[in-house]
Amino acid sequence: MILREPSPSPVPYPPLRLSWLVWGLGAWLYFVGFYQRVAPAVMTDQLMSDFQITAAALGNFSAFYFYSYVAMQIPTGLLVDHWGPRRLLTTGAIVAALGTAFFAMADHVVLANVGRLLIGGSVAVAWVTLMKIAMHWFPQRRFAFVTGVALLCGVAGAVSAGVPLRLCVEWIGWREVMWGMGLICLAIGILVWIVVRDDPSEKGYASYITATKVAGVSPGSLLKGLGSVFQYRNTTLLPIAQAGMVGVVLTFCGLWGVPYLEIRYGLSARAGAALTSMIMIAWALSGPLFGHLSDRFGRRKPLYVIASVIALAAWTIAIQVRSLPVSLFAVIAVAAGCACGVVIVGFAYAKESAPTRLAGTISGVCNMGTMTGPMILQPVLGWMLDRQWSGETLAGVRVYDIQAYQTGFLLLTGWLALTVIVACFTRETYCRPPREP
Repeated sequence: MILREPSPSPVPYPPLRLSWLVWGLGAWLYFVGFYQRVAPAVMTDQLMSDFQITAAALGNFSAFYFYSYVAMQIPTGLLVDHWGPRRLLTTGAIVAALGTAFFAMADHVVLANVGRLLIGGSVAVAWVTLMKIAMHWFPQRRFAFVTGVALLCGVAGAVSAGVPLRLCVEWIGWREVMWGMGLICLAIGILVWIVVRDDPSEKGYASYITATKVAGVSPGSLLKGLGSVFQYRNTTLLPIAQAGMVGVVLTFCGLWGVPYLEIRYGLSARAGAALTSMIMIAWALSGPLFGHLSDRFGRRKPLYVIASVIALAAWTIAIQVRSLPVSLFAVIAVAAGCACGVVIVGFAYAKESAPTRLAGTISGVCNMGTMTGPMILQPVLGWMLDRQWSGETLAGVRVYDIQAYQTGFLLLTGWLALTVIVACFTRETYCRPPREP
């Protein structure tokens, strides 16, 4: 990409309200993606009852979202260049609607798994397409701000899948809620096709960027690029560390936290959802702060290591010390979520760990590594819960005691310990990529 400096031209740039409208329709799909990612957390009892499944099966069901999401990270970068944001977003929204419909009408967990697989793969296109639209429709000086707004849209989706979703589920049922979400996805797809354009020039305005066609992109060159990425130490280590940070937050807040809080403190599902939403909000809001501090100090490694240690200590205390009152648990868990927000630094750290020409490939690899955390931890934790099950049931659903959860949560703190070790072996970039060899 060659960035074009604004210059006097008889063709005006698009008005900001139009740029925000075009970008905002894509942001709705990103919102939906986060919503779908954590929705099972407040429906665990209904899902286990309706499908008659164990904790391991529920964990695997939730993880089907991540299986396809991870697999789509690198292909999405190629598809958005080939198809353009408009076609890719439209296709993603329609497939998300189809997947949500599969989920809503499923009478067996296999159909539900197919739905989750379709949803994860389809909403995986949202982030890359949003960045692509921002580059064309906004001046370069606004790019960081637009990126921050995108992250807030995602967090808003996650929060809406907390207490608001639980209230809707209790009011009309989870299937009806999912049918409604499917219709919303379909509406997004239709509106994207009608309103969104890949470049302002398609609506008679000047573009903020001029794209040059990249020639010679073949499966062989792609594989060669992937191989080049792993020649650098950080690009091998950081995806492991990122997976630990994100895996813990999305495994706790996105699936097992609400039932755990019900058992440990006797909280209602609504109260548990509110607490996990607080952790998610803290996680999201701390990210930009970590990024600002890292940029200001001109260092990545010290902040990343310190935050990793804090995350390990805080999560360990929060989920393993039984004597904590719920108020103190909430404070420590929110602090733990804040510490995990250092993943924002991790993305910049990874991109600076190899030459600039590999930045796109590194972003895809880092995103894939990041999402392997919840993809692995959610089903494996479910398997651990089944191993610890005492045989108690309630309304035909397995009930897991506090000891079962604490044993299973050792997986979370174990991966965070690995994150600390891996972070210590990374190489400082001083906020700039290395010179070409």
